[in-house]
Amino acid sequence: MSRAVLPLHAEDISALARSLRSQLSASPQPPSHLQMLNMLARATGFRNFQHLRAQATPSEPAPFPAPGVAPAALDQGRLQRLARFFDDQGRLVRWPGKHRQRVACLWVIWSKLPPRRRFNEKEIKQLLDELHLFGDHALLRRFLCDLGLVERTADCRAYWRVERRPSAEGLALMRHLAEGSATR
Repeated sequence: MSRAVLPLHAEDISALARSLRSQLSASPQPPSHLQMLNMLARATGFRNFQHLRAQATPSEPAPFPAPGVAPAALDQGRLQRLARFFDDQGRLVRWPGKHRQRVACLWVIWSKLPPRRRFNEKEIKQLLDELHLFGDHALLRRFLCDLGLVERTADCRAYWRVERRPSAEGLALMRHLAEGSATR
């Protein structure tokens, strides 16, 4: 899964260096990756790296669509396989096993969320429950947020759809599903 770029700001580089030096000298062995992230976060005034992530606004959205998705790769066979994840009403029947399939299916879910509107947690749950049949609205909500298709406040009280241009694969799947429902 792609990662968002998190900004890290230190008011005083000297204080940052002192804090890192004292944390490193207290460690009996070289720190792991996670320990180093926590040290950097603490040196800039956060409790730990998770606190930094929760408070930070990504400086750029996660790259989207997934690398390697080119319009030439969108054949009818692939679209038909992706369409099998949806029922006749356009609801997601099961969670795709592959990341690339998930991304394409999430674009369809995203397209059914009303634009330019904020939802509280209960409303977004209800909307997502209407758009899938496998009973895990939290999974959908989390992936939509991780992919930058939906944003939320830090306290998770408000959610809204992010207006973006769908990936070529997501757009093709939306059209395929719309054509399929028109012929039924």
